[in-house]
Amino acid sequence: GGSSIQEMVVTAMDLGHDYLVMSDHSPRLKIANGLSPERLSKQLQIVEEINSAVGESGLPEGGGFRLLKGIEVDILDDGSLDQSARMLSQLDLRVASVHSKLAMSEAPMTRRLVAAVENPYTNVLGHCTGRLVEGERGTRGQSSFNAAAVFAACAAHDVAVEINARPERCDPPDDLMAMARDAGCLFSIDSDAHAPGQLDFLVYGCVRAERIGVPV
Repeated sequence: GGSSIQEMVVTAMDLGHDYLVMSDHSPRLKIANGLSPERLSKQLQIVEEINSAVGESGLPEGGGFRLLKGIEVDILDDGSLDQSARMLSQLDLRVASVHSKLAMSEAPMTRRLVAAVENPYTNVLGHCTGRLVEGERGTRGQSSFNAAAVFAACAAHDVAVEINARPERCDPPDDLMAMARDAGCLFSIDSDAHAPGQLDFLVYGCVRAERIGVPV
């Protein structure tokens, strides 16, 4: 994103959110200026400073709000995560997502996703199919993987399946969301916001979750 952390926090508070998770990308995703361990460490210090300032503000709208330490970490070809265990251990939440070789064939992609889900640091499996349905980047089809095996792993390891609320993603599609629901998966409805005005994308994900019958 191009906005400051402080801008995102102020907007989240104005929207009435109880929390916001910082989840910038990991080093391998250079196109998104992914965070090196050094830059991530600096961001974690900023998060602590903001939480201290909000807690000490005395403002009613600051009551109870918390900025969480997170990352959207790349799932590498072998299913490992693109950040050190030392750094991952300092975070509140880790979203693991595939951003490369999205056209990998079904069997290796399934192994890749399952390995990431089995990683003890993974909390959320991000935009699992990688599809794009609209937007400036054009459209992109779904990655191929054994969804039953991946969602079974998510359910077994308490890894939430992300409902990505960005209009260009709408990921996972309805049939896979229903499959994850039936597999007993947890879900995380995420705005995937890159700017303050996108934080209210959450409503799109909530509408989809309600329509598919995701339990509250």
